[in-house]
Amino acid sequence: MIENSKLAIIGAGSVGSSLAYAALIRGSAREIVLYDMDRAKAEAEVLDLAHGTPFTGAGKITGGGDIEAVAGAKVVVITAGAKQQPGQTRLDLAGTNARILGELLPKLVELAPRAVFILVTNPCDVLTVAAQGVVDLPPGRILSSGTLLDSARLRWLIAEKAGVSAASVHAAIIGEHGDSEFPLWSQAKIGPTPLLEWTDEHGKLVFDSTERARLHEEVVGSAYKVIAGKGATNYAIGLSGARIVEAILRDEKAVLTVSTVLNNYNGVDGVALSVPVVVGKHGVERVLDVPMNDSEAAHFRASAEALHQSIQALGIDTP
Repeated sequence: MIENSKLAIIGAGSVGSSLAYAALIRGSAREIVLYDMDRAKAEAEVLDLAHGTPFTGAGKITGGGDIEAVAGAKVVVITAGAKQQPGQTRLDLAGTNARILGELLPKLVELAPRAVFILVTNPCDVLTVAAQGVVDLPPGRILSSGTLLDSARLRWLIAEKAGVSAASVHAAIIGEHGDSEFPLWSQAKIGPTPLLEWTDEHGKLVFDSTERARLHEEVVGSAYKVIAGKGATNYAIGLSGARIVEAILRDEKAVLTVSTVLNNYNGVDGVALSVPVVVGKHGVERVLDVPMNDSEAAHFRASAEALHQSIQALGIDTP
């Protein structure tokens, strides 16, 4: 961990508070600041979390309704925004949350000019592009959580089906964090074995086209299912956000599937989509050229087009 590392979380709702909780437990940062316009809510969350710090190690948490507390942060995670409602797509949220981001981001950059900014607010891909037009920062220092959680959902589902640890599953969802996302099946593996060659104890292929389609559908629908049942997704996105924070503060050079604005990537320009990238202390430090078969390349272009349409509808200038 970088000495005196400071993480600022903007928004003390279910996602921001869960991210703060995950970061405390995992020791993601030495200092965590939780800010929200609702001072009473933020102060209550901070107090509740602070009461648990004797059990979590050396980290401390402060915050409340004063945005000045963000000053000097090395990583700023933005979770503030309108909440996704049952049946509402992520892209439906775009206009409202783009306006919120436009008001927040310049002040945050002024307070933490050297920070890496992680967007968790949905639709995170659209907002990543919007952020590039609001402030003048190197592209790698603005990223979003993208499909990191979607990839984790896929890994968990594959592990459950195969009867192995999720840590042994190497698979990724790429593209939009939304309805046009898709699994990169051609590169998926369980241990050293290609997923498409994985068999059960009787030698039968487990992940045929029908099973892969089912898994894809379940991943895409996961958030909607959780939102319908309890109103929001929070724990898993909190954990995935903490994981990105750690990769930055510890300069891990970790390969993570997060969203950043792409330039001439498989024919895609000016759109933020998730692909495997190297994440270190400067944010996204390298975008990896991932092999795709013809079908996957077509899906990727379709996902880019879906984002282009949303960006154009909102009148957002692309970088």
